[in-house]
Amino acid sequence: MIDEKIIELFFERSEQAIMELDKKYGKMFYSIAHNILNNQQDAEECVNDAYLGTWNTIPPANPKPLLTFVCKIVRNLALKQYHKNTAAKRNSIYAVAMEELENCLESKSSIEDELEANELIKIIEEFLDSISEENRVIFISRYWFSDSYSDIATKVGLTEKNVSVRLTRIRKELKNYLLKREVLL
Repeated sequence: MIDEKIIELFFERSEQAIMELDKKYGKMFYSIAHNILNNQQDAEECVNDAYLGTWNTIPPANPKPLLTFVCKIVRNLALKQYHKNTAAKRNSIYAVAMEELENCLESKSSIEDELEANELIKIIEEFLDSISEENRVIFISRYWFSDSYSDIATKVGLTEKNVSVRLTRIRKELKNYLLKREVLL
């Protein structure tokens, strides 16, 4: 079913909307939550909470694209649950992925002192626009969707080692890009 029809079902307050959303994107939502939480039960609960959040938001919201809208809800709920579940434990792909980025953004407070969050987002978006589509997919898969190297390798048709090397190079490029734009690290 196309996204517009699913949104129409939400506006009609039909429970079929959630079933269709789950049928079309449920595996992706679960994957995002599980990659962050590393716990099947928490991931399932997070996805169900995201469906409730979507139900409560549409209407009045009319999201375009629907997938991005719900992925953001799932990710935010999973991150909230992750922070609740862990103090300083390294127990998920998300934790490992964020540690990889630490060298690019070493000091959060100095970045916040130097730039507003929206300016930093704009700079990172410009960086992503400057790299190849395949590298962009690899980067976003890892640092937005928290996909494992194995999942990314399967998605783009590379080896895990190649994905690892590419991510290392992309992070180095990002660090240099941020330095050129005078973002303090």
